[in-house]
Amino acid sequence: MENRRTFVKKIGWTTGALSLLGVSPVLSLTNINGRKKPIRIKGRVTEKNKGITKIVVSDGNTTAITDKNGHFDFWSTSDQPFVFMSIPSGYRMDQLPNGSVSFFYPIDPHKEKNEVLFRLRPVEVSDNDHNLLLLADPQIQNEYEAGQLLETSTPDIIKTIKELNDPNTFGVGCGDLIFDQLDLFKDYNQAIKETDIPFFQVVGNHDMDLGTRSDEFSTTTFNRLFGPTYYSFNRGEIHYVVLDDVFFTGVGKEYIGYITENQLSWLEQDLSYIEKGQTVVVCTHIPVASGVKNKEHLYELLAPYNVHILSGHTHQNTNYPDRNRFEHVHGAVCGAWWSGPICSDGTPNGYGVYQMRGSEVRWQYKSIGQSMEHQFRFYNRGMDPEFPNSCSLNVWNWNPDWKICWYENGERKSHIHKVRATDPMSNDLHLGKLLPERRPWVEPSSNDHMFFFEPSNNLKHITVEVTDNFGNIYVQTVNLDVT
Repeated sequence: MENRRTFVKKIGWTTGALSLLGVSPVLSLTNINGRKKPIRIKGRVTEKNKGITKIVVSDGNTTAITDKNGHFDFWSTSDQPFVFMSIPSGYRMDQLPNGSVSFFYPIDPHKEKNEVLFRLRPVEVSDNDHNLLLLADPQIQNEYEAGQLLETSTPDIIKTIKELNDPNTFGVGCGDLIFDQLDLFKDYNQAIKETDIPFFQVVGNHDMDLGTRSDEFSTTTFNRLFGPTYYSFNRGEIHYVVLDDVFFTGVGKEYIGYITENQLSWLEQDLSYIEKGQTVVVCTHIPVASGVKNKEHLYELLAPYNVHILSGHTHQNTNYPDRNRFEHVHGAVCGAWWSGPICSDGTPNGYGVYQMRGSEVRWQYKSIGQSMEHQFRFYNRGMDPEFPNSCSLNVWNWNPDWKICWYENGERKSHIHKVRATDPMSNDLHLGKLLPERRPWVEPSSNDHMFFFEPSNNLKHITVEVTDNFGNIYVQTVNLDVT
């Protein structure tokens, strides 16, 4: 395995990639060292050489909008390394050679003026309806785990894409794409390319350059591969925002969940172009509701909109509905760090599937190796020793709008209790100093989606029915331990 220094040198922008972007291959991302003078950023956004108006362009600090002829012109006064476009609805997401979306140019800090040209191509089918796959925490650390991603997870994702059968499907890698081993970005990128859909990337705490002295240097490798760590784009009636909420302290691997003022200021400008009441989808790595210290300031900016926040990081599945916003914390693609088929809370290894219909957001959790109908797991009486007379369910994507019941001889029953508890399968796989074998430090984690109920005695089987908030009904007939 290459050391970090050798790999960082190798993954710098190649001559071919930079030529594709229209940027000199000698450019290095050294802006952070201190820009002495403002740089003029001038350019145009076009379709077939015709200018496109009202396209938002930014350097991550200053935001501008194109005029009637597609021109933009502003002064970059910060040390931001990129100029990027908020891809408008109705246009294709062109890809870099590594499979991620191309929407930015590196800023050459040695030139007093940078001139750039964004060329757009219209979509062939309206993107008013579109689909999003949200992949949280692939987190590969070695060749075995890279193999699992490529040979197990990726074929499942490809199968889902084929079933969706939508040319406007795209993906988001929601952070912790790798597990500190930067050379494995090549394997992650291979997986992304095999899906044959464009992907946006979110930086996670395990995607950073460790050993740097401050947060500002921690995303150098990520920047070289994927561009800026915060940006926006549009599909149909929905505005998407990606934020970097991992703040590296410069001490070991220490970080906090925090959104910098640069990002909040940029987001305030970015949202000023979005009509109040519109649906806004925000992607972060660390869950905002439970892990970001200055979350209230973000919530204040998002208050005028209908908001969905998509995050990962915890390797558990949790939902936080609250007034105008709904945060979806996703189970991990790698589960409990590639130690088995489930996360520590019992959620299967998997990813989010979002179907956007106009401004409406519909979602399901897709378990790897299972059909979309696999939305809960049943446990017989006594599987949880604290509830010896109860059967239980783990309904990992539950929120308060879901309904759960069971049928005894055709009679509907609904006396069921939600209890914060651990998943019995997770207890079997993860509980103990030597378990699981690959990651003995993993432990079962309690969750808020365990449900307990007591069927009548002497029944041989019951039928469990779970209905999500979109009316999808998931049914399973299970055998009981007769008492």
